[in-house]
Amino acid sequence: MRRKTMSKLENKIALVTGGNRNIGRETALALAADGADVIITYRSRAEDAAQTVADIEALGRKAAAVQLDLSGTGEIADFVETVKGQLGHWGRQDFDILVNNAGILGDQMFGQVEEAALDRVYSTNYKGVFMLTQALDPLLAEGGRVVLISSGTAQVAFAPLVSYGPLKAAIESLTPYLAKHFGGRGITVNAVAPGGLDDEFNAELFDRMPQARDYLRGNTALGRIGMPEDVAGVIAFLASPAAGFVSGAVIPVDGGYHL
Repeated sequence: MRRKTMSKLENKIALVTGGNRNIGRETALALAADGADVIITYRSRAEDAAQTVADIEALGRKAAAVQLDLSGTGEIADFVETVKGQLGHWGRQDFDILVNNAGILGDQMFGQVEEAALDRVYSTNYKGVFMLTQALDPLLAEGGRVVLISSGTAQVAFAPLVSYGPLKAAIESLTPYLAKHFGGRGITVNAVAPGGLDDEFNAELFDRMPQARDYLRGNTALGRIGMPEDVAGVIAFLASPAAGFVSGAVIPVDGGYHL
């Protein structure tokens, strides 16, 4: 009789910020498909979060959604207590996988960027990631995984994203620092750097600049625009036992952009 094999992430718990849409949603579903129970966060659009929870549960996994706004740090302490309560409800005191996905797009030319808008991108895309990871540090299990989301615009300049790309470069710099910090507990830390994706996150930009789609296709080795599930698959790999000796890396997920 063939023995039943465990799913790659069976008995693991993942926390995916911004898990109600786009990369976050596809990542939450990919991790659940690999056997993990998943907590997602959402800033708005609670109906999308509820649908993601339902879809995870349909895969036979446990799921929960918690509202969290990372444009400031004021909600982080209460959020951590909520996570502790949810973990206790699932019979755990810690969790295994943190995917820092939540973020906003800064979409203005250099001369148009106002200080308040720059502060909001910084607070959400860098400071929020930093402070949330710090707050969740004691809850991460030994041998766990942390994945950060960078962007192709960290290394290749795209003028309308001047307030966005450089802060993603900061995320890429943070990655090896966190890998060093967590390494003694066997926790890996890596980042993925998506190219331009055909998703809701970029929809407004593509609507305003439809030529950007053709530009991306024409400058990508695979000749197509990426999708959120392309990124989710790489994140699921980084969360898996197969990636146990990968840490401090930034992995482009861009189909070969500007090769």
